Amino acid sequence: MGFDYSKISDLCIKCGKCIPECTIHRINKDEVTSPRGFLDLLNAVNNNEIELDKTTKDIFESCFLCTNCVDVCPNSLHTDFAIENIRRDIADKFGLAWYKRAFFYLLRHRWAFDLVAKFGYMFQTCGFKIEEEKNAMRSRFSLPLIKKDRLLPSMKRVPFLKKYPQYIKADKPDKKVAIFIGCLANYNYVEVGDSLVEILKILNIDIFIPKKQMCCAAPAYFTGDFKTVDKLAKYNLEYFNEFIDDVDAILVPEATCSAMLKVDYEHYLQEYAPQYLPLHQKIKSKIFGATEWLYANTNLLELLTKQERSVTYHDPCHFRKVQGIYKQPRAFLQQAYNFKEMSDPNVCCGFGGITMQTEKFHLAQKAGAIKAEMIDQTQAEFVSAECSACRIQITQSLNEFNSSAIFKHPLELIYQALKNEN
Repeated sequence: MGFDYSKISDLCIKCGKCIPECTIHRINKDEVTSPRGFLDLLNAVNNNEIELDKTTKDIFESCFLCTNCVDVCPNSLHTDFAIENIRRDIADKFGLAWYKRAFFYLLRHRWAFDLVAKFGYMFQTCGFKIEEEKNAMRSRFSLPLIKKDRLLPSMKRVPFLKKYPQYIKADKPDKKVAIFIGCLANYNYVEVGDSLVEILKILNIDIFIPKKQMCCAAPAYFTGDFKTVDKLAKYNLEYFNEFIDDVDAILVPEATCSAMLKVDYEHYLQEYAPQYLPLHQKIKSKIFGATEWLYANTNLLELLTKQERSVTYHDPCHFRKVQGIYKQPRAFLQQAYNFKEMSDPNVCCGFGGITMQTEKFHLAQKAGAIKAEMIDQTQAEFVSAECSACRIQITQSLNEFNSSAIFKHPLELIYQALKNEN
């Protein structure tokens, strides 16, 4: 093992402030599956006191990586980074499941992902039932370890990156932005990118869509495939550098992607590729969440008037806790809709990454049930979050809870309000 876990674990003062906030401990009240329990185990593995075996593997893979513990820790210990690194050691020792290896291959090769998406769309139209009202589909078949009653996002006929030209010019614009779309919004939730493009057109902003952008590498990072992370992080930074001086910002309508590009890249590079840190610092200053930038740099808020429909907002972990973004999307939704705050919008929805959604979905269901009940209690028509991973999890959880609330991205709701006004 190359990473020294004692750099983090030795600084834990065992105060226990993290435990009430921990997503896994909330549904599995065992000290082992708590942040300080994880850190104790990491220290024991680091000192060769216990073996990294299938039991410890199972424990370390039960963390949701929600960063609640980092958010409340008096020492701001990055327990999430330690667990991401131990998952790298787990992947090196035990290997990755075939479907994870296949998925990460697609992330590294856009042409292959495009091909799979194309055939995926063709297949689902004849082999799957698409539930349009939830913007999800229920499979008649199931991948290994995926339940047959799972709701999965449908593939769109044309991905976002193939739908638009590279440049969308405005009439006498005073700003120019690039869009980093993210894999789920590119292939599944294309309406997110559509809404962002239309909003930018209304605001008379030049749009640049970098066609060669690759996955931010978040799925691989949270699973422990650091080889994929290394390739994608370096590629994206070098590619962004080609146009970064020509744009005012890179807008990312996904909480996980923006956190990966701004925060997790920095953690990774500090440890494994410090020579890329100066380039990352240059690019990071122009990466923004979509509503974050729109709120600070445009008059979009002034263009919105109140609609009759109601909405509640869920704080994605990678937005509020990792980047401190929570006021901006709320400001737009409060201006345009009847806004209903849920009892604890900061509670993790329970998505948790690929392993949690496949091998440990029973844990995701338990965490999701807590969030679904909160949403349902507001009696809002829509629930919104600037994160497509949250969208998958919350849609599934609401379905299991038999709630009538429908998930919509903030950009979709903002654009809908603009359309209604015009």
